[in-house]
Amino acid sequence: MVSSKTRNKLIHQATCFCLLAILIHPTTSSDLFRVGLKKRRLELDDIRASRVIRKLKYSQHPSDYQSFAVVGGDSSEQNLVILKNFLDAQYYGVIGIGTPSQEFEVIFDTGSSNLWVPSSKCYFSLACYLHPKYKSTKSKTYTKNGKMCKITYGSGSISGFFSEDNVKVGDLVVKNQEFIEATSEGSLSFLLGKFDGLLGLGFQEISVGNAVPVWYNMVDQGLVKEKVFSFWLNRDTKAEVGGEIVFGGVDPAHFKGNHTYVPVTRKGYWQFNMGDILVGNNSTGFCEQGCAAIMDSGTSLLAGPTTVITQINHAIGAEGIVSAECKGVVSQYGEMIWDLLVSKGLPRQVCKELGLCVFGQETGIKTVVEKERSSLLCEVCEMAVVWVQTKLKLNETKEKAFEYVNQLCESLPSPAGESIIDCKNIENMPNVTFTIGGNPFSLTPQQYILKTGVGYAEMCISGFSAYDLPPPTGPLWIIGDVFMGAYHTVFDSENLQIGIAEAT
Repeated sequence: MVSSKTRNKLIHQATCFCLLAILIHPTTSSDLFRVGLKKRRLELDDIRASRVIRKLKYSQHPSDYQSFAVVGGDSSEQNLVILKNFLDAQYYGVIGIGTPSQEFEVIFDTGSSNLWVPSSKCYFSLACYLHPKYKSTKSKTYTKNGKMCKITYGSGSISGFFSEDNVKVGDLVVKNQEFIEATSEGSLSFLLGKFDGLLGLGFQEISVGNAVPVWYNMVDQGLVKEKVFSFWLNRDTKAEVGGEIVFGGVDPAHFKGNHTYVPVTRKGYWQFNMGDILVGNNSTGFCEQGCAAIMDSGTSLLAGPTTVITQINHAIGAEGIVSAECKGVVSQYGEMIWDLLVSKGLPRQVCKELGLCVFGQETGIKTVVEKERSSLLCEVCEMAVVWVQTKLKLNETKEKAFEYVNQLCESLPSPAGESIIDCKNIENMPNVTFTIGGNPFSLTPQQYILKTGVGYAEMCISGFSAYDLPPPTGPLWIIGDVFMGAYHTVFDSENLQIGIAEAT
């Protein structure tokens, strides 16, 4: 186990990570429009900023959330844009708003649907002073709207008003696009972020103010022939080109074989159903009956429920924080959990029968600390039940099962969701496979482990991050850049499906 002191020392000593620069240019085809990406180095201290951003994601409402995404570029081959990366290889770049065009670096996000940039009328937010601001008086094509709006995230919010103007993405000019002029950016993440705003590529169902998304207008205005856009993210840190988003089709040079298509199960985010998850050849037992997932270009890692992420990180040798509560539950309730499961008790009822998940029946007054601890005990108990059940299915002994669960307790991720790993062990780690559309999509250790630093300061981070999204939206898997870097991804809004093929 790496101590917190040692871990912090490593983080401060590490000096570089990936950074990206962008290039937008039209192709020879009138139907496809590309956003090219380039890379440069990143200061690892920005990982701390990424933790703040992760807290902002997926928590706007119980059933709604916003996320931060990845791609973009500049309008000419000569004008390269240097991109900053908050964790691994998130890509953001330049669009233009107004006539003449005012340029902004934005995140292209498949997990949200609004376009917003800082406004010249943003006076009291420090973040606005560190980024370019849209000036409506400088644009000949500006149309006043004025409708007020606010987007609330988990750790902050932006507020402002709607305006309309032309928006240029690569060589495409979307006319009369409704967007938000942000007059307040009340979060540390916007202050630390190198991006200016956000361009959502999700569905209108989650658009604040019911504004028509940029992609919808691209299609409605006949700017693309096919109602498809696709992502290719290059994970070769030494390559000149870091990736590409194509509006209106796909580039066959960036994938091999055929795409596996899965239907969108819920419009809003690009949500689909995912099957079993294997570590090596062994099932985690978590998604055998299916799991909901979203393909999110705005998440650097691959995020999922703590229960199964802990199993995966334990199997690959990643280490998090030792949880006294976790080991306490095993010590005090392990025998009863075992007996209840052996007697065919329903897994979801075990923790209730043990009295650890009885929030609806509580009486009397409890302090906030007591309530938080009760919630933690319930969560830990439910995780332990899943872990014990996994060993029961393998007909392992009680002693072996408890030994395994205690090891998993030690592998619980840190509060920010990350887990670290010994870089020397990468070659010996198992593949992790996701079943999508009935087909296996495997990630090798080289694909799911992120390296940072050099020499004695080298550190490796697990690409699997714990994130527990509450019902009714959750539990939900967030399939981010760790996966999208290995697999070319097609977003088909006409047929409401997502295509996945091996990237080249």
